[in-house]
Amino acid sequence: MSITAAEVNKLRKQTGAGMMDCKKALQEAEGDMEKAIEILRLKGQKVAAKRSDREASEGAILSGVSSDGKSGVVLSLNCETDFVAKNEDFIGVAQTLLDLALTEGCTSKEGILELNYPGSDLSVADKIVEETGKIGERIEIGDLQSASGDSVASYIHPGNRLATVVGFSGNVNDSVGRDVAMQAAAMAPVAVDQESIPAYLIEKEKSIGKDLAIQEGKPADLAEKIAMGRLNKWYKEVTLVNQPFIKDNKQTVSQYVSAECPGAEVSSFSRVALG
Repeated sequence: MSITAAEVNKLRKQTGAGMMDCKKALQEAEGDMEKAIEILRLKGQKVAAKRSDREASEGAILSGVSSDGKSGVVLSLNCETDFVAKNEDFIGVAQTLLDLALTEGCTSKEGILELNYPGSDLSVADKIVEETGKIGERIEIGDLQSASGDSVASYIHPGNRLATVVGFSGNVNDSVGRDVAMQAAAMAPVAVDQESIPAYLIEKEKSIGKDLAIQEGKPADLAEKIAMGRLNKWYKEVTLVNQPFIKDNKQTVSQYVSAECPGAEVSSFSRVALG
């Protein structure tokens, strides 16, 4: 059956698949557009099954803030190669997913997979399968995290391999918000403050400190005290509000925020990075 260039182009616009894939699908479907779409989707499912054991360690990480400025999302769309990660269409899909999460108030990757992909009759999960078939690499949502507050700021590091969102109680201006979001990106804190550090991390760090002291020849009772001293130093290194501010290490992040925006405090943050 003869397939026209107009038919191929129409299918390509609807699915985003390559020209040759569209032509083959239309030929197999004997010109039936809906059947050709199903053929391409089936191809995507087959490719996804074949690539399921591949490692999707590359990708694009984006972050953004909701229209009311009170919530933010960091989303990682992963793939196999850096070449695909830098592709404009791939980044466009990641941006669409981020916008969807922000609009729908989605705070988990499990939740977004169930939503309808904008401009399509597919779920997000099915859209990712479709993109896998189109690109030929394993694609998945690697992570989706959120932050909320009276005001929220976001930061995407150049290259789309690292992004953050930070929530504040009280209002902060754009400059302060960006500074703290950049701080969270650069210094990789594990928690907002000491009280929000997971108990298992504290016990692990305390045990490491005690073992080091004993290896240095300190008696057990003194090793315990040394471990606590090291733990207090560690708190300052890994809690966002207590870290030295990267633009002025004479003050902490908390002191910087308080000085620039009286009454405001960091209340939450999320950080997602590749590797």
